[in-house]
Formats: sequence, structure tokens, C-alpha cells
Amino acid sequence: MAHIFLDESGDLGFDFSKKGTSKFFIVTLLFIENSKGPIEKIVKKTHSELANKFKRRIGVLHSVNERLITRQRLLRRVSEKDCTIMTIYLNKQKVFTHLQDEKQVLYNYVTNILLDRIFIKRIVSPEKPIEFIASRRETNKFLNENFRDYLMRQVKNNHKGIIKISVKTPAEEKCLQAVDFLSWSFFRKYEKGDDSYYNIFKSKIVEESPLFP
Repeated sequence: MAHIFLDESGDLGFDFSKKGTSKFFIVTLLFIENSKGPIEKIVKKTHSELANKFKRRIGVLHSVNERLITRQRLLRRVSEKDCTIMTIYLNKQKVFTHLQDEKQVLYNYVTNILLDRIFIKRIVSPEKPIEFIASRRETNKFLNENFRDYLMRQVKNNHKGIIKISVKTPAEEKCLQAVDFLSWSFFRKYEKGDDSYYNIFKSKIVEESPLFP
């Protein structure tokens, strides 16, 4: 079974006069052809190193809270594994006005584009089952069900693919913690002009595209 993990960085706010509103919104996929075990081990190893160093229990790894050396180590370890990375970035100032008021529709649409390209690029065979796990960004049960139903219909209708979709927290699914570091790195590149983290795993990227160029 193939595995896909999704996380995003930035926000979908469009009031640019409001402090903290990002200029970009990033959606990132980490694709693993077979076992997700190697990525899980990376996260566990990083946890263990931090726990030993600081003599305290470490919760969920979150890139924005970690030190430079921790980010670099985790990203380097991911780059050494057999995996594929894809991202779509939105310059929010170019998003159509009607979509600015339909944030969930926009999010679902972006995610579907990435899934669609996995099949178009033949990164995975339509006959191979896929487990797709998205990091939970909504607490609303209805919105999460709508997200799952929409993607499953698109994959089935457009590619005849076999896919299981779930929405989990990074605490529930350790691989989501690794994707958080990847997505944050893309965000740093576009939002801050800092590609130092991005360059660590650049060789693993097969798709990096703007949605509204």
C-alpha cells in the first residue's frame, strides 16, 4: 500500500491589513511507495534525541517551535529516504475574489490538484491502494467529512483509484510531523525568501507549482 501525508502552512485569511496574515498558503504532500515505517522512525529518533538532551518529555514536533539543528536533522533524514514530495503554493493576492469567501472549497480544490497530479505523473499506479492522511485543520466534523467525500469521489471518478482517506492530528499520526517540517520549509522559501531548509530536500521534489501564477 502507498501512503500520502498532507499538511499546510500559512493561513487562508485575506485581510492583509491584519497583522499576522500570510502572503502565501502552502499545501504539501509526502508520498511513500511502501512502508511508512522509515518516516515514523525519523520522527521517533528526533523525539528521543530531544528528550535525552533536555531531560524532559517532548510532545508533538512542530517545526516553528524547534531549533535550527533539529529542523536540519529531520529534513536531512527525510531526504535520505525513498519518498516523493509535492507542493502547491498560493500567492493569496492572486486568488479569485469569489474563492476568498469559500475557504473550504479552495482548500479541497488545491488538495485535489495535488492528488490528481500523483496519478497523472504516474507516481502511483491506479491499481495500487492508497492511504491518504491529512493533518486536521478543522474541528468541524461536517467539514472533515465533506473533505473526505469530495476527494474520494474525485479519485474514483477521474482515476478509478482505490483510496482510503482520513483526517488525523500529528499526535495520532507521526508522519504528519515530518510533513509539517517540509511544508514549513516551503513556506519559509516563499514567505520569507529563505530557502536554506528547502534546499536540504530539494532533490525529492517532483512538483512545485503555483495555483494562480
